[in-house]
Amino acid sequence: MNRTTKDTTREARGGTVTSTGPLTAGTRHTPAYDVTVVGAGVVGAAIARELARHPLRTALVDACDDIGNGTSKANTAILHTGFDAVPGSLEARLVREGRHRLRAYAAESGIPVERVGALLVAWDQEQLAALPGLLKKAEHNDYHAARLLDADELRAREPHLGPGALGALEIPDESIICPWTTPLAYTTQAVRAGVHLHLDCRVRHVDSDGDGHTLATTRGPLRTRYLVNAAGLHADELDRELGHDDFTVTPRRGQLIVFDKLARDLVTHILLPVPTTAGKGVLVAPTVFGNVLLGPTAEELDDRTATGSTAEGIGLLREKGRRILPALLDEEVTAVYAGLRAATGREDYRIGAHPERRGVTVGGIRSTGLTASMAIAAHVTALLAESGLDLGDPTELPPVTMPNLGEACPRPYQDAALIARDPAYGTLVCHCERVTAGEIRDALTSTVPPCSPDGLRRRTRAGNGRCQGFHCGAAVRALFEEDRS
Repeated sequence: MNRTTKDTTREARGGTVTSTGPLTAGTRHTPAYDVTVVGAGVVGAAIARELARHPLRTALVDACDDIGNGTSKANTAILHTGFDAVPGSLEARLVREGRHRLRAYAAESGIPVERVGALLVAWDQEQLAALPGLLKKAEHNDYHAARLLDADELRAREPHLGPGALGALEIPDESIICPWTTPLAYTTQAVRAGVHLHLDCRVRHVDSDGDGHTLATTRGPLRTRYLVNAAGLHADELDRELGHDDFTVTPRRGQLIVFDKLARDLVTHILLPVPTTAGKGVLVAPTVFGNVLLGPTAEELDDRTATGSTAEGIGLLREKGRRILPALLDEEVTAVYAGLRAATGREDYRIGAHPERRGVTVGGIRSTGLTASMAIAAHVTALLAESGLDLGDPTELPPVTMPNLGEACPRPYQDAALIARDPAYGTLVCHCERVTAGEIRDALTSTVPPCSPDGLRRRTRAGNGRCQGFHCGAAVRALFEEDRS
């Protein structure tokens, strides 16, 4: 099929990736799908992957033109231990389980992870007095590696800290992870196992009956027996379509500043503030790409599309950053960005089954959702079974190997043997991020290819560096357009 036509359906080893092709609607008595997951963020993708292990007809639907295009693409990219979760909460359990699952999966599939550890820094006596309680909280959450550091040991660990730090709680297993490769790996495995991915497919309305649901979408009707609502910022709206009104999503904007790779030597650990009810506060953290993050803010909004940065937000971050790591403010800024989190007014996930409506709601997934994603997927699958869905016997999915986007392991441009076999891996296109023509070609012909240059950036890092695509933008776009012609 010529990809210049509007229908860009792609077969992918058993499944189908389609951006704008027509849906297979099904009928009331013969639904097209056993389960449809609405929302292709990291959690929805993880659920689709888990369902792919079972002999089910499964669809993954998203309003955007790519997976992981909402909250999942704009977070702090931390693999949490869950040390500070509310003890006994569902979030605490799923983060604890999810961390182990995702760490093992990342090692198997090539998702970049670095165990850098975190320091929860106290800047006044009140915060210092709170650290022993946070240590006990970590132990209640079955995390026993945390320990208290005095000011001298803290300064030895992080010599560039600003003046006045009084001590810290060390969390040695906090890690950084690639937030883009994770949902892509989940979706790739799901599609290869037969899951249908429908992008550019916004759900406008749901009609439900005793046999299932008919989704009215921007690409036509879709019939499914069971529905999983993982719609993120719109989970409450979809829940009301299903006849429930259990919570309301309040968008919480987090703005962040990305500093140049030359700043990386300024910080060794994730530097965390003492948390508040509004969130974990402003942190400084290295990234797997070699940069340093400062953020996020925590702004309660009404607009679910307000992902722009503001002068006030950036000013606040610079003020906080100057206290935490003064030298960081002298470094070059590579980018600023903002993401929206789905706050619901409760410090826990809003995951629940509605057996009478053949549905499961996965709402209120906070900043820990990336860490907990695989455990959430297993939990949701169990809820579907309890709601009457016959899962059938599970099978193991064929492993997937993702392109390495991290700096801790060799990249293609550093692999002489690879370049000898294929010179495209020695041809740099994006010089800031050292992205080669071979990597771009691989992304464009992958199981879940990008539908835009922005999607290509998340798969390769092309255009993500200091010049933000000023030098390589035209070449990257030309390769992208050539692939689509």
